[in-house]
Amino acid sequence: MNVILFGATGMIGRGVLRECLRDDSVEKVLAIGRSPLGVSHPKLRESVQSDPSDLAAAGVDPADYDACFFCLGVSSVGMKEEAYRRITYDLTLAVARPLAAANPGLTFVYVSGEGTDGSGRSRQMWARVKGRTENALLELPFRAYMFRPGIVQPVHGVPSRTRLYRTLYAVTAPLIPLVRRIAPDLVIGSEAMGRAMIAVATPGTEVPGHILRPADINRLGAGRDQA
Repeated sequence: MNVILFGATGMIGRGVLRECLRDDSVEKVLAIGRSPLGVSHPKLRESVQSDPSDLAAAGVDPADYDACFFCLGVSSVGMKEEAYRRITYDLTLAVARPLAAANPGLTFVYVSGEGTDGSGRSRQMWARVKGRTENALLELPFRAYMFRPGIVQPVHGVPSRTRLYRTLYAVTAPLIPLVRRIAPDLVIGSEAMGRAMIAVATPGTEVPGHILRPADINRLGAGRDQA
């Protein structure tokens, strides 16, 4: 499997990158982003560019890839809807549309969020924009999966780049074992996210649908761990 990865410098993306590099079924990873990763691996090629959506600049031939894991995103805190939409909707579709047109057999995994509103009419700006993004991706002619994680727990030293989230993780870390006991499927480890993405892109995997909630992601990630 050859994978294009967006957002590999973020907490979820870095966890996904780690699992891709560890998984024997993944032969090649192209990480596209604005900042260098500081990671070296025989499987990994980086394209650092000001416009991550410029696939030509990254030298991408869509026919050479089996999957695209789109983990790129920003927090909506303090952002106007127009600015948030440019990153969340416009950038995502600028990548997805040419991939779908050139390679309908490709699997596209988009990191959305629990609480995303598929109707696109939510009072919560982020949920509304994410919902419209999901809908647009699901209309494209490739295999698209929307990952809606709840609480993503960074593991193996994978940090969040957002200061607020780093603070929240530090404060709530002692409570995670309790949350796991009360609601075991609410918390997803960053490694489970990566394993689940590889699973849905692997032919023959039984996937419950195109919108995957925390329980689905944990199940797929656990199944990949046992494979």
